[in-house]
Amino acid sequence: MSKVKIGLIQASNDVHGDESVTKHKEQAIQKHIALVREAASQGAQIISLQEIFYGPYFCSEQSTRWYDAAEEIPNGPTTLLFQAVAKELGVVIVLPIYEREGIATYYNTAAVIDADGAFLGKYRKHHIPHVAAGGGSCGFWEKFYFKPGNLGYPVFDTAFAKVGVYICYDRHFPEGARALGLGGAEIVFNPSATVAGTSEYLWKLEQPAHAVANGYYVGAINRVGTEAPWNMGEFYGQSYLVDPRGAIVAIGSRDQDEVVIGEMDKELIREVRHVWQFYRDRRPETYDQITSL
Repeated sequence: MSKVKIGLIQASNDVHGDESVTKHKEQAIQKHIALVREAASQGAQIISLQEIFYGPYFCSEQSTRWYDAAEEIPNGPTTLLFQAVAKELGVVIVLPIYEREGIATYYNTAAVIDADGAFLGKYRKHHIPHVAAGGGSCGFWEKFYFKPGNLGYPVFDTAFAKVGVYICYDRHFPEGARALGLGGAEIVFNPSATVAGTSEYLWKLEQPAHAVANGYYVGAINRVGTEAPWNMGEFYGQSYLVDPRGAIVAIGSRDQDEVVIGEMDKELIREVRHVWQFYRDRRPETYDQITSL
């Protein structure tokens, strides 16, 4: 099929950060299942949730208690639950969760689930920030929680389109975005958690640029609201789908829980690539410098 409906889910966290990890996960999972159902009812065929969707952006602080939020993928309960939801609804789901491998190795990961409920694989975030934000002791303290990804830049051949994933801070690095295009991605999802005053001026600049440079669609997802007790800043929403010309197809509000629905057209990808021959004209034999330390 040439045209595919895309659903992007942005949501606030409804539970105070001092509550138990279990309470966070239970409430957020139920909330997001309802939003996935809403997206499917509006015709969405591929649906992406936001970064580490089942709780607050706990990387605002550095505390070992959040290690308890991590699960195995694909054998953990959240992946298994959403496999059943995907199969029931006949939708593809990009599911960003906190992954535990073995006893205590942790990654910021997104599972990709096909429309028949099959687990297709996972992407592990490569670029891990560790920078202050919002004043005080708050920040994107992700190196405390995550190892850098080690699975490359896979592209998943789903029932509706070839899907790539890039997570939040990854979007500041064009090299992986190009790798996803070289792998055949028709759409790349970037589940994020990012606040005003830090990255908002880049939000509608970088990802349309990736879409144009690589000739694919990008689905950019950001949560909304503020999260106590950290209050590191406003998660400014505005999740959007952008096409290979850099035009925003659909965009969400700044501050509302919302299902953003947009349509991708594979024929537009072909049309744009016929005009802009970036893959033909690239010169990888001249790029050695950017792969050296």
